[in-house]
Amino acid sequence: MNILILGSGGRESAFAWKIAQSPKCENLFIAPGNAGTGQYGTNVNLKVTDFAGIKAFVLSNAIDMVLVGPEEPLVKGIHDFFLKDEQLKGIPVIGPQEQAAQLEGSKDFSKDFMQRNNVPTAASKTFTKDTLQEGFEYLETAGLPIVLKADGLAAGKGVLICTTLEEAKQELAEMLTEAKFGDASSKVVIEQFLTGIELSVFVMTDGNSYKILPEAKDYKRIGEGDTGLNTGGMGSVSPVPFADAAFMEKVEQKVIIPTIEGLKNEGIPYKGFIFIGLMNTNGEPWVIEYNCRMGDPETESVMPRIESDFVDLLQGVAEGNLHEKELVISNKVATTVVCVAGGYPGEYLKNKVISGIENVRGSHVFHAGTSTSGEDVITTGGRVLAITTLQDNMFNALQQATADAARIYYDGVYFRRDIGFDLL
Repeated sequence: MNILILGSGGRESAFAWKIAQSPKCENLFIAPGNAGTGQYGTNVNLKVTDFAGIKAFVLSNAIDMVLVGPEEPLVKGIHDFFLKDEQLKGIPVIGPQEQAAQLEGSKDFSKDFMQRNNVPTAASKTFTKDTLQEGFEYLETAGLPIVLKADGLAAGKGVLICTTLEEAKQELAEMLTEAKFGDASSKVVIEQFLTGIELSVFVMTDGNSYKILPEAKDYKRIGEGDTGLNTGGMGSVSPVPFADAAFMEKVEQKVIIPTIEGLKNEGIPYKGFIFIGLMNTNGEPWVIEYNCRMGDPETESVMPRIESDFVDLLQGVAEGNLHEKELVISNKVATTVVCVAGGYPGEYLKNKVISGIENVRGSHVFHAGTSTSGEDVITTGGRVLAITTLQDNMFNALQQATADAARIYYDGVYFRRDIGFDLL
């Protein structure tokens, strides 16, 4: 098979690394890819939202399957674009159609879907500029802290946790009347604050059957001890010790099955991944959010634990026979430490030469925000590299990944040295 992966981050690097191992993959292309993905396949200079360019490439290179990494092309309807095109409709796209991608693309749609299908989630209400006064009144009756979520895609920045009523009212006004997060905050979901421990659960589905992939826990805060600003993710760990068989049984019965059945009952086709962001509150799972794709950096910890042929599983999604495929998961522990650019998640340094990747000893380096300049590999993104280790136990894996992250240098390099420590 000739396979095209869309995306350029650590998630797509992990996909490429895994897919390149499959005997079913003949030629692998990554668009646009990064400085690291070229070792698994061929990078293609295409934007993930350039649907016309993707069509031309797919047809001229006899592509048999397209795996979509990031959410933007899914929310913008790349799967529908293929289905409506006579030349493309027979080529499977792994990733949901536009309507189903609203599970991530619209927090309001997502919350309504959960409520209709009895999926446990925090109480919430949605407001617009026209109902700002009602929003203020709702805040006065809600408890603190309170969560404000921009309805649309805001590059992971559209969620605010407010600890005072004054702060909540001010932020709500800024989101709705001053477009604090652009069009994404033309609607705002005000949501009850849940306490507990977060984790990410990943499901592959062909729209009828499903497979539960390894769960993971990621670390969002920039500073050690979970302090400072939120980021796209500073590291991840899989498996998650508190997600034991009893808890995961609750997740399957109370969350996964109602989600898959809800999509079917509402006539919403879904072929791809469902990322379920969960809060474990006193042993009960509550859904914080859905994403319509795999998470990053969790994918870098999930992929190494999948022992079966990943392309075979993707074919099961495409052909609607996922239930016939075998998913084998390693008992080992995967940990990922993310090296970020100086200044991230604010204004960060770019175009810094990276050295020392060849010194990494017991880990795999997945590139994220990197590019090439002549002979050099340089930094281009906020999250630069993901260092992943697979070991027999969590302590050894964390020790190895952290030590290997320290072997890499570029101007401004920073990583957290306490990823996973809360679980040890």
